[in-house]
Amino acid sequence: MDGDRCVFILVYVDDIVIIESDDVLVDHVVRMLGSQFAKESCYTRPDILFSVGCVAQYMHHPCELHWLAVKLILRYISGTLDYGLVFRASSSTFMLRDFSDADWGSNTDDRQSILGYCVYLGDNLVSWYLKQTGSDDFFPEGSIYPNPKESNLLLSLGSHVDVYFTPCKRSRISAPFVFSGERFEQKPSIEVLPDECLFEIFRRLPGGQERSACACVSKRWLTLVSNIRRGEISDNTTDALNLKDVDSEVGDQNLQGDGYLSRSLEGKKATDVRLAAIAVGTASRGGLGKLFIRGSNSSRGVTTVGLRAISRGCPSLRVLSLWNLSSVGDEGLCEIADGCHQLQKLDLCRCPAITNECLLAIAKGCPDLTDLTIEGCANIGNEGIQAVARSCPNLKSLSIEGCPLVGDQGIASLLTSASYSLTKVKLQALNITDVSLAVIGHYGKAVTDLYLTSLPNVTEKGFWVMGNGHGLQKLKSFTIKACLGLTDLGLEAVGKGCPNLKQFCLGKCAFLSDNGLVSFAKAAVSLESLELEECHRVTQLGFFGSLLNCGPKFKAISLVNCLGIKDLSLGLPPLSRCGNLQSLSIHNCPGFGNASLAAVGKLCPHLQNVELSGLHGITDAGFLPLLESCEAGLVKVNLSSCANLSDKVVCKMADLHGWTLEMLNLDGCKISDASLVAIAENCQLLSDLDVSKCAITDSGIAALACSDLINLQILSVSGCSMVSDKSLPSLGKLGLTLLGLNLKQCKAISSGVVDLLVERLWRCDILF
Repeated sequence: MDGDRCVFILVYVDDIVIIESDDVLVDHVVRMLGSQFAKESCYTRPDILFSVGCVAQYMHHPCELHWLAVKLILRYISGTLDYGLVFRASSSTFMLRDFSDADWGSNTDDRQSILGYCVYLGDNLVSWYLKQTGSDDFFPEGSIYPNPKESNLLLSLGSHVDVYFTPCKRSRISAPFVFSGERFEQKPSIEVLPDECLFEIFRRLPGGQERSACACVSKRWLTLVSNIRRGEISDNTTDALNLKDVDSEVGDQNLQGDGYLSRSLEGKKATDVRLAAIAVGTASRGGLGKLFIRGSNSSRGVTTVGLRAISRGCPSLRVLSLWNLSSVGDEGLCEIADGCHQLQKLDLCRCPAITNECLLAIAKGCPDLTDLTIEGCANIGNEGIQAVARSCPNLKSLSIEGCPLVGDQGIASLLTSASYSLTKVKLQALNITDVSLAVIGHYGKAVTDLYLTSLPNVTEKGFWVMGNGHGLQKLKSFTIKACLGLTDLGLEAVGKGCPNLKQFCLGKCAFLSDNGLVSFAKAAVSLESLELEECHRVTQLGFFGSLLNCGPKFKAISLVNCLGIKDLSLGLPPLSRCGNLQSLSIHNCPGFGNASLAAVGKLCPHLQNVELSGLHGITDAGFLPLLESCEAGLVKVNLSSCANLSDKVVCKMADLHGWTLEMLNLDGCKISDASLVAIAENCQLLSDLDVSKCAITDSGIAALACSDLINLQILSVSGCSMVSDKSLPSLGKLGLTLLGLNLKQCKAISSGVVDLLVERLWRCDILF
């Protein structure tokens, strides 16, 4: 009764009927009863305490997933009706036992910490408690005592009271308590000891496992244990740490081949607490060797505290990678340099708070550094790079990107100091000039891989001097992108100055023309692979000129988005051939047509890999001569988005090259079931087939399934609207060998058929 409003509640056995004209009042009564029933059901059933507490949080707006969870709880209760909290006369002595646990951050729902305890009086459970840190209690009425003060007093234990815990449950021990009058009086706890005393206790523990167990008690204890250096551990326990603990964990699945552990934290998992736990947990298991931190927790991200724990607990750290950590500054990296002297690889990506100071410390504390990557660190300049050059003579790999303060002085210092050790150099989006290129050309005597991109201040003179420096004798792979200073003269000099160059990639070089490309092909006698991307001044003359003038080792050429290529009929010498070319790749070059393709077929009879993507100018008339000219047999063919190729090409290809064909991509081609029939009859080595967005039907899939020759491992029919549920038996038969099946956007295939395929083809990855 509430004023003039009255709610009628009728209870009959297990049914409750609530009658009231006001829906709001009815909802209020239902929520009140539900909450009360949930609490009452757990008074004598602590085994469902946590589960009921979780689902009770969604009582006001439950979804289907929450109802499923409630059903699971009810099923469990129906099967355990004889379970419950029973008070019996204790056969043991009168004693109190307390079990407690702290789970720091492993709750998969919200990543918050969970605390809990239970207290036994004799053999009877008399009090329990469960709390999630940072939120309200899961079940605040977790005690049978109406007065909450009584249950709180039972949490403290004395030295005269026995405490029991399982190996994986560590009890939290407080000060002794005595019963005086009508209440308990608590004496001072171990928690009142200052950090210095606890630190001395922890460093004298007999082994790493004991310290790890103490770290599980609280964040304070975890912080103290993680700040213990290896040298501060008591001498009388060193042998136990080095032998007993390591041997007991030698079978850990995370141990790497080099004897160290690897850990990775991403996003919300990247916190100081987790880093401290990693430092403590890996200390007794071989030591941490590799640490990768990607992103950061927005509210509790990685700071100096976490890196300090790593530096003190993981002196064996050799690889450190930090990405997108705005809260990490010089102090944290200085801690790493002070404690991790074995560091060999450092990767700093988009860490804006890091300056030259951290590189000075790294150079001083980590002389064995071999790999250095700096990307998007705007406050790092020449001073830090020069410090690394002075103190790290064994540097082998250098990558600097997006650091506007790094100039010629820093690059020149590194190249001159590590002239005989530096093998890989990547410079991108820097304010360097021709001076740096000249230094690379003269002192890069050990460089095998060179990557230069987005260097607006380098000119033709820089590339010419670099090529004529005669220092890049060992260079094998060279990439130049978005460097407007590269011209025909500089490219020719590079070809002459790099006699062992095998792979060369040019991208967005606006002033490079046919003459420079042909001159480079003549000079680079060891060239094996050439890639041109968005070089719009290169025409068909430059393309075929490079093929005719390349060395005997030339095997692969690739054109990507080169708009200067036009389909012209050229009078080629009758006996001129590029006999060693095995791979041809043309992507999105709209001017490349039938005449060019037919000429390539005549020049290159030993082609094995052909990729023609997005070429609408290619038709059957241009591709058939290529098929007839290839003498070695095609192995991999990619014709995706070549919309003017038909069944005639596929049938001819299956007939001439079916004995060698292993991969075929016909995505977007105008083919039908006739092509699949030809493939089924001739391509016995084919393992990867893509017929997405083609006009194939169930009959074509059935032809593939009926073939005894073909053994497909990858099949894609994405976007094939005429493939329906009738293909279920055929797909099931093909599934005996399939490892991957793509059924995306196959609208005629129902979800029920997909479920059957998922159930039957258990070893095949199905996309739908």
